[in-house]
Amino acid sequence: MTGKLGLGIIGLGMASLPHARALLALRDRIDTLHAFSPTAERRAAFAKTHGLPVTDTMEAIFSDPRVDAVLVLTPPNTHLEIVQMAAAAGKHVLLEKPLDVSIERAEQLVAVAEAAGITLGIVLQNRFRPAAQELRKLISEGRLGRLVHVSARTSYWRPQSYYDEPGRGTLARDGGGVLLTQAIHNLDLMISLIGVPETVTGFVATSPVHVMEGEDVAAAALRFSDGALGSITATTCAFPGHADVIDLIGEKGSASLNGTQLTVRLHDGTNIDFEGTDTGSGTGADPMGFSSQAHQALIADFADAIADGRKPAASGRDVLAVHYLIAAILKSGGEPVRL
Repeated sequence: MTGKLGLGIIGLGMASLPHARALLALRDRIDTLHAFSPTAERRAAFAKTHGLPVTDTMEAIFSDPRVDAVLVLTPPNTHLEIVQMAAAAGKHVLLEKPLDVSIERAEQLVAVAEAAGITLGIVLQNRFRPAAQELRKLISEGRLGRLVHVSARTSYWRPQSYYDEPGRGTLARDGGGVLLTQAIHNLDLMISLIGVPETVTGFVATSPVHVMEGEDVAAAALRFSDGALGSITATTCAFPGHADVIDLIGEKGSASLNGTQLTVRLHDGTNIDFEGTDTGSGTGADPMGFSSQAHQALIADFADAIADGRKPAASGRDVLAVHYLIAAILKSGGEPVRL
């Protein structure tokens, strides 16, 4: 690839807003050539809001030699087939989470991309929050010491109207509920920071708060190979919605990542209070109520990965790990599951 990265967008639903904002901020590096939706109204609204070119066929994207990569923002149950088309056309893929609706389809999707030699990045933008990057640096320097406990909490609010949208929270379209749709962000960040637990014991339920097929409440206990213990909670019943939290307790101190804020207290007297420059969370009734800063950093990393011939920070193969964790929680039913 030389010059700007040529990009096509597939899917112009709710998730397109932060991506469009990020792409406009990156227009000196990325040329958005086409944006596709099968719905004329969505195409018109997208073009009017963002001033980016739209098309009424995916073929226009896959057949255009100027397009180096596609940004896929369609429902999860369409991902495998679209990645197959992109692989056949030799286009790199930046894919909205989750990979797909099942482990089998997710594994097949990653295998297709690897066999075709295309770059596959996944939109798990919490990895790129400034506070999360500060915590990653702290861990890599060993300043917390050996970890003894970790907890990850996803306490969101979604009104019933959110799940009244066709397909929302269903196994067929979304692959499940809160774990695969919302908590995946915090769980992926946890894994990317400290690794995959060895054993998981979980419970899931659909509460009286929502009428839906998938789970809106989940809890799990974790044991890591080094002996550290942990816990996971996730819900979309927590009105009015609260920021994602990851708490780490180590031999040398503790760290709490609360949305865009990081608080660290070390035994040697060091205190760190870091406030990220990104704003909003999307944890309440407006799922898109957050800035596009992390999306911009993620898309820039994806473009750099293609230019440098390396894998992106959140690659398809790496993201399979959080899918295995979520599948274990769903499977457990109170019995330990080894990962």
